[in-house]
Amino acid sequence: MKIDRLVGERFKERPSDAVVDSHALMLRGGYMKYVTNGVFSQYAPLKRISKKIEDIIRKEMDAIDGQEVLFPVVMPASLWEESGRYMSVGKELMRFTDRNGSGLVLGMTHEEAAVQLVREYGQSYTKYPFMIYQIQTKFRDEARPRAGLIRVREFTMKDAYSFHTSQEDLEKYYMECYKAYQKIFARAGVPEVITVKSDSGMMGGSVSHEYMLLTPIGEDSIAICTECDYRANMEAADNIVINESKGELEELKKVHTPDQKTIEEVSAFLGKSQEDTCKAVVYQKNMTDEYVIVFLRGDFEVNETKLTNLLGEAVHPGEVTPDSGIAAGFIGPMGLDSSLTVIFDSSLKGAENLICGANEADYHYTGFNIERDLGKVEYNDVAKITEGGICPVCGKKTITVKRGIEVGNIFQLGTKYSKAMNMTYYDSEGNAHYPIMGCYGIGVGRLAASVCEARHDDYGPIWPITIAPWEVHICCVRSDDEEAHGFADALYKELENKGVEVMYDDRNIRAGAMFSDADLLGIPIRVIVSPRNLKDGIVEINSRDKTIQMKVPKETALREIIDLIAEMKKEINDIADSI
Repeated sequence: MKIDRLVGERFKERPSDAVVDSHALMLRGGYMKYVTNGVFSQYAPLKRISKKIEDIIRKEMDAIDGQEVLFPVVMPASLWEESGRYMSVGKELMRFTDRNGSGLVLGMTHEEAAVQLVREYGQSYTKYPFMIYQIQTKFRDEARPRAGLIRVREFTMKDAYSFHTSQEDLEKYYMECYKAYQKIFARAGVPEVITVKSDSGMMGGSVSHEYMLLTPIGEDSIAICTECDYRANMEAADNIVINESKGELEELKKVHTPDQKTIEEVSAFLGKSQEDTCKAVVYQKNMTDEYVIVFLRGDFEVNETKLTNLLGEAVHPGEVTPDSGIAAGFIGPMGLDSSLTVIFDSSLKGAENLICGANEADYHYTGFNIERDLGKVEYNDVAKITEGGICPVCGKKTITVKRGIEVGNIFQLGTKYSKAMNMTYYDSEGNAHYPIMGCYGIGVGRLAASVCEARHDDYGPIWPITIAPWEVHICCVRSDDEEAHGFADALYKELENKGVEVMYDDRNIRAGAMFSDADLLGIPIRVIVSPRNLKDGIVEINSRDKTIQMKVPKETALREIIDLIAEMKKEINDIADSI
């Protein structure tokens, strides 16, 4: 490919709406173009990167006996009604009707389609286990698309679904997929991707893991222990709190706290730390608007995912009205309306001499002790783990919180979908059972953007050779020089004849502008042909990451380039093969 024929423009200025580097560089480098909120078209460089990522995925999925299929983008609403998700999933699911008034949805995930495809095939135990996968366009009506391809509405995704006759067989295959995913990310050039325990969310199931690329621009918070291997998404991380006895119990007293409503105000007013307070956070159930009050230690925050899982339904921040009977800013456990749903977080277990609301405007209690003043209560973990928190595995105060981009996820779904959609098989004795399912997803575009986040400098991406749009970038400096142009032309043709993917720039432009475009394309090997070099009988070969800079005799340039390509690929694939 000659660069003057490459569709798409490259430019110097950073787009004002690009909040992360990958978004800015992919726009500046002519990889994609904005279409509408959360939707982009791909130019050739990004399409080539995406295809290589897809090929890596196919190789690893096929290696664990996956069979590639293709589900429709548009599905009948009735299919999602079978699973129960047509109503339970929120506005992210795009619902519409066709000309005949039939309800349809755009696929944001394809569990229903997977079950529908194989439920007749899988009627005998002899058919199991098996795994099917697809690489397909999906649409999720994301409320807040951002960061270019990292959070979009339309996206390409690999999703796989495995079917089993026992939990043991699912767990065995789950670990095969677990390792296959590690190989995929290593072959894509980001072996540093880590796995974390995660919340299954709307997917369902009891066990799930996310694959995270740690980066400050990530949207997910990850709890990581610096002493052991514990890693978990904040949504799923257990918050362990040990409250030490403070000695003599204080007397329960009601004190006047005029206009002191927040934890910060009350603790400062009474000269106590936030750790010595019992905080109330009000929510309402989405379906009924019933109030839910969560009590937790004042220095913690509610983890709304944990709360939703505990309640079995979604909630939203509560709006306290005058007729609610709730004294906003002064809510406490004592004397609260018994009709309210009340949850005590485990951070309060064993806590003594607390400050809490008195359920009366301008009054709080001091010296509050739950067991003495309220009696026995049930504690549940609904708080966010914090920096310096206790590790749930090793028990040390060694939790650190980092940011990450989720580039893949795997779930043990159980029988949630097979049971809901009445998919059964018969065992050797003729008894009917629901097959047990696993689900495994990778976002192709998000992975490309994540690699760009991890592998770039101030001038452009530094693509790993396994997914780079092209392998070699020839820069013919001074193409008006007959010898230089002739040699560059010949080298370009020889490399192409050897099956090498080459971008060739023979435009008669300044070297600085030529190298700037090369930086934005991020091709791993750059070959510089110039009259000055040829006068000395040499050609420059550099790596995009600047770790390799060499001048070789022009007669051996072809061999050196091919050997360097092989060396770069081997380095990446050796890491993947060692997993």
